[in-house]
This record gives sequence, C-alpha cells and structure tokens, in this order.
Amino acid sequence: MPRLGPISRNNLIRTLHQLGFEGPYSGGKHQFMAKGDKTLRLPNPHQTDVGVELLKRILRQAEISRAEWEEMGE
Repeated sequence: MPRLGPISRNNLIRTLHQLGFEGPYSGGKHQFMAKGDKTLRLPNPHQTDVGVELLKRILRQAEISRAEWEEMGE
C-alpha cells in the first residue's frame, strides 16, 4: 500500500500524515489537512473507499507525485 487505487479514508489520512500533513481539522462542510501553505479538503467519511479519480485530484492539489505516493507503500 498505497498504490494508486481505491483507498479507505483512514489509510489516506494515515499516509498524508507520513508525508508531513497535519490534521484533520474541522472546516465548513469538509475536514481538511495542512502542510505549510498547502490545505487539502478531505472527502466526507462514507462507507466506501476514496476512488482513483478523487485520489488523483487530492495528490495533485498536495503536489505529491505518483512515484512519491507509491514509494510510501514500500
């Protein structure tokens, strides 16, 4: 883990912590995580995993490359 595929919200948060993000903090409609001047909105907790397309958008916003993301699983 984590490969670029569906991921549970808890695993997403755990991996973002490993990458230096803090939180999650309460926001308006969504919780968010922060690292320096970057802020990421987190998907609301549902019973399904975070899909690939949403994960790609989160990683793009966090400026995390696919290689860096997949390295976290090794």
